[in-house]
Amino acid sequence: MAASVDPLGDPFLRTRFALPARPATFLRRERLVKHLDQALLTPLTMVNGAAGAGKTLLVADWAADLGQPVAWLTLDPAIQGPGMFWAYLLQALRTSGVPVDDDIGFPADAGRVSHTLLARLAASLADRDGGRVVTVVLDEYDRVSCPTVSEQLAFVLHHAAPGLRLVIVTRTEPLLPLHRYRAAGAMTEIRNAELAFTPEETVALLELHGLRLPVPAADALVDRTGGWAAGLRLCALAARQRPDPEAYLKEFEAGHSAVADFLLAEVLQRQPPPTQDLLMRVSVLERFCVGLAGELTGRTDAESILAGLHRENAFVEDLGHTWYRLHPLFREILRAHLRERHADLEPELHLRAARWLGRSGLLPEMLAHGAAAGEWDFTARALVDDLAIGQLFTGLRSDDLTELFAGMGPEPASPAADLVRVARDLSHCDLDPALARLHHAEERLTSDDTDDTEAAGRLSCALLQALAARLAGSPKRAEQAVRAALELEREVPAQLLEKHPELPALLLTHLGSARLWAGRFEDARAALGTVADSTAGAATALPREESLEHLALIDYLDGWPTRAERKAVAAMTETERFSLPRASVSALGRLVLAAVAVDRNELAEAEALLDEANESAPHDPVTAAGRAIATARLLLARGKARAALAATERAVTADTASPWERGHAALIASAAHLAEGRPDDAAEVLRPVAGEQPTCAVGAARAHLAAGDADTALELLDVIGAEADTGPAVLVRATLLRAQAAHEAGDLATTRRLLARALTDARRERLRLPFLEAGAWLGPYLAGAPLRELAAGWFMPGSASGEPAPLMVEHLSGRELDVLERLAQLMSTEDIAADLYVSVNTVKTHLKSVYRKLSVNRRGDAVRRARELHLL
Repeated sequence: MAASVDPLGDPFLRTRFALPARPATFLRRERLVKHLDQALLTPLTMVNGAAGAGKTLLVADWAADLGQPVAWLTLDPAIQGPGMFWAYLLQALRTSGVPVDDDIGFPADAGRVSHTLLARLAASLADRDGGRVVTVVLDEYDRVSCPTVSEQLAFVLHHAAPGLRLVIVTRTEPLLPLHRYRAAGAMTEIRNAELAFTPEETVALLELHGLRLPVPAADALVDRTGGWAAGLRLCALAARQRPDPEAYLKEFEAGHSAVADFLLAEVLQRQPPPTQDLLMRVSVLERFCVGLAGELTGRTDAESILAGLHRENAFVEDLGHTWYRLHPLFREILRAHLRERHADLEPELHLRAARWLGRSGLLPEMLAHGAAAGEWDFTARALVDDLAIGQLFTGLRSDDLTELFAGMGPEPASPAADLVRVARDLSHCDLDPALARLHHAEERLTSDDTDDTEAAGRLSCALLQALAARLAGSPKRAEQAVRAALELEREVPAQLLEKHPELPALLLTHLGSARLWAGRFEDARAALGTVADSTAGAATALPREESLEHLALIDYLDGWPTRAERKAVAAMTETERFSLPRASVSALGRLVLAAVAVDRNELAEAEALLDEANESAPHDPVTAAGRAIATARLLLARGKARAALAATERAVTADTASPWERGHAALIASAAHLAEGRPDDAAEVLRPVAGEQPTCAVGAARAHLAAGDADTALELLDVIGAEADTGPAVLVRATLLRAQAAHEAGDLATTRRLLARALTDARRERLRLPFLEAGAWLGPYLAGAPLRELAAGWFMPGSASGEPAPLMVEHLSGRELDVLERLAQLMSTEDIAADLYVSVNTVKTHLKSVYRKLSVNRRGDAVRRARELHLL
């Protein structure tokens, strides 16, 4: 179903899709119409001329007589950003009768649009029934300031061929690959020089205004105005008020440096004082209706004045539904006049407009005018009273609101202003100042001597408290904040809550994240699942993404990599579907995918995902911990044990670390100790946490087995699997350790049986790393049937000779890598010893360990194998 509102939630205005009406004084110029007919033969047409050159009416007149539907879109400053642009273009197509498939999609964010939407739209236009061509006119394209829109438009135009005919009406040359179309003869152009009126056309235009001018005088007028259509029109309007129009037309430019400034000033001065006052006052508005104009002027006849100005084509455009706007150039000059004549009036007009817009429920425009008036307490109160403070965190209007309140200084002291400052701090994860301000705002909101005790303010405060608790890693405070919010929701009008589905979604997301940090996985799932399963659309897309990401992390921590992968991918799809800005999107999903990729030994993919995730600052402790764990596991997989230890050092020493963060940090430290040949240290570091999580018990068992204590290792493994939801990533490692214990005990049949089980379980999840971590003892087993068949294809592809590829075994220590690098440089044992400042015997010991871990017996084989494994 097509959307009925634009990405900002405003209804589409029909006048943006309607061909502009031709006034009674419009002059049809056949030479230009014939040139435009060439547009029927080329995919791209550009009508490029100065402001007021007559471009729009020329194309509108041509399109009206074309005899086929035309999708018309008039652009303006409100249609900014890729998402807004494509939303309006899709609506223009629908308005003109062009069928637009629902599966093309609809951008929900004004600032972004997905590439998938563009590709589907281009394919739909290119594959029209009967080869019918769609003609699209983009009027005032120079209002598009975003280069991305032009890039996207060029993509659609190229791939929609030959089903799309595009006509661009613009003041400036668009950022499209025009040179290619020119070189191919696939472009029709009408430029400024051709748009200029000839003397004969000027005579005809003036006659339509009731003025007669000889051709020689018209020739001089064309010379002075450059044939500028708006200049001629304004000149004619001004001349009609003069006793000697011909004399006026001869001297109008004298003493002026800019024709436009002079003409617009003359038009304004010719209006009655009430009209002049109205025009100057409404010049502070992007758009206005009769009621708003009356609010700013105190007049009751604004409707008749505006209707008259529109009929006269006096730079007042009718947007429909009694809404108007001034021609942008005219508005700019009027604002300059306002500031010159009434320097102190503009802030007052903005405040009046803000109050009227607030009463009319137009919050975004109300906030903009409140900020322009410098009334920050008023503006902040409006945001809080509407329960819209959560929109600072949803990605849809976050950037706009952040920019809007960027100008608010320290002076406003209301609780609402404090809450906005808190929201601004928390959006940047600046916790300390946020907590101080939040405490101050809460005290004032609950005091008996303040008027700011409305439920909306206290509910907004509870939302911010929940977020602050999440960022601080305090589940208790998060629970308290959510309980308070649920109580306060009863005091808020239902229709106000219905306007803001993001508020309960954000509350539960913050609660779920805090519970996850505390290690309360089931409680976290309950809160996060409620949000993830909701279908409230774009308003809750970001909370849904974060909830899915957190659920993915829980699955990963429980040892279910495929489940985690599905949820993480679904999370990213959620925000991409609504083209949310990348800066608003969390990195946690990519971190989970990176960790899963490490378990599958897809290290290049893991590194790429980590690089993407590192573009965003951590949203909360959960994300920070996820980043540390994924980074450390990648470093371990690459044999960089010391760097892995450094990546998780904070979690090992911090008192506020999450239990699962501490557990995984201990696992990484234990693995690092094992890689450095210190099994006792590996077991010791896991001793405090071995009983807390199944994965920690497996890590402790691995350490004890490496230390030669098989009995303790098996005792630890006996508890694995007792929990119903223990995942394959844990069970496969546990099974491999049992197999290793059986191997060391000489029980070959049990070893093969356990390895077969581990391979079967790992195959479904593509878990390669546990086998690579297990050690060289696996090689002979996997080289023989039937285990080779179980490993073939997904883990151990055959070589050209049909023999299985060698396994990566235990990770090399840092010193072993140093020795290996010098080995590759053909250095002798003595040279390596001298270069590393160690004894020759020490080098020989390291070489034996390198050979064992790489499953080779000679120097050359070690270097070749290391290169196969990208260790060199």
